[in-house]
Amino acid sequence: MNALDGIRILDLSRVLAGPWCTQTLADLGADVVKVERPPGAGHPGGDDTRGWGPPFLQGRDGQDTAEAAYYLGANRNKRSITCDIATPEGQALIRELAAKADVFVENYKVGDMARYGLDYAALRAINPRLVYCSITGFGQTGPYKDRAGYDFAIQAMGGLMSVTGERDALPGGGPQKVGVAVTDLFTGLYATIAIQAALRHAERTGEGQHIDMALLDTQVAMLANLGANYLVRGREEGKVPGRAGNAHANIVPYQAFEVAPDAQGQAQYIILAVGNDGQFAKFCAVAGRPELATDPRFAQNQNRVRHREVLVPLLADLLKTRGKADWLAALEAAKVPCGPINNLAEVFADEHVSSRGMVHTWSHPLADAVDLVASPLKLSATPVRNDLPPPLLGQHTAEVLDDWLACPPERLTELQRRGAV
Repeated sequence: MNALDGIRILDLSRVLAGPWCTQTLADLGADVVKVERPPGAGHPGGDDTRGWGPPFLQGRDGQDTAEAAYYLGANRNKRSITCDIATPEGQALIRELAAKADVFVENYKVGDMARYGLDYAALRAINPRLVYCSITGFGQTGPYKDRAGYDFAIQAMGGLMSVTGERDALPGGGPQKVGVAVTDLFTGLYATIAIQAALRHAERTGEGQHIDMALLDTQVAMLANLGANYLVRGREEGKVPGRAGNAHANIVPYQAFEVAPDAQGQAQYIILAVGNDGQFAKFCAVAGRPELATDPRFAQNQNRVRHREVLVPLLADLLKTRGKADWLAALEAAKVPCGPINNLAEVFADEHVSSRGMVHTWSHPLADAVDLVASPLKLSATPVRNDLPPPLLGQHTAEVLDDWLACPPERLTELQRRGAV
């Protein structure tokens, strides 16, 4: 059994935030039906990310397929159908499916679903238990509600790029986005939580509800301690958090440090993540400078933060006296939080990552073995699914319409003739 066995989800979302949400729900056992645009004149159909490559999946013949790695990374454990919601027949089909669904997820611009007769009010009239989740850049209300929202722009507008990147006074300083679309990913996970809460409410009361998820809301929320720093004291003191490179606003030492170069003379780095005074004392002992832990300027974290400009250069010089392997072995033995800065090849070669099963190999319709990042969710009684590779466009149209609607073959043929699927 899986945790969400029996939950049916109609997924009209595309790209990343919505698909990330529904992939997580699918991993947990929900029957997620991904509704995609059929191919047509001038467009290939499907989720835009199917074409966001290279890289593309290599087929059995050694040639690139039309399946981009980006798409494969966000759509496992789903079934794909094609349906043109711009046609009356397509709209009617979605309404039939919504009547059988527990959850409806969409990320169209505000007002688009109403134009198609697929908004929350219309579908609630058909299915009062339906949990309807809308994911947009700015939400269903507010002065920006009609704007399109993209992760990069939201990272900028929501303050993340103002606190990400090297300090402005140093080489390379200036605004920097995060290396992955983190606002999309966080929004997808918040949506997953909201949907599960709404399903619980529907079980108790028989009533569905509308979930209004906005990327900008999520980005503001995930400012976390930096947002709190500003609201609690910064606003009244006129202090706005800025970029700190690899340093931490509230903890010292908590950053990357250069260590001695390797045998080939290449620069090497480690991170120190000293979270409390006891760990700082252990670090000082390992470093051969125990007196730093009793210095009034450095003994407590609040004073280390206040005297950051004095302490960090001292530590930077100290760390350069020994090599990476030496530091990591000594610090790990002393239980001082630290680590190497791995590239992706090193991440996926790491024995611990491998032992945790963070890569799963799939048999795909176009390739015998496809390695993809696995779900991090590990439940002892209801483990995640690994039974459906990311689907081909429209791969399950006939199967889903039969499962959900007992659709006879002649009706499917007529829907295909009319271009609805």
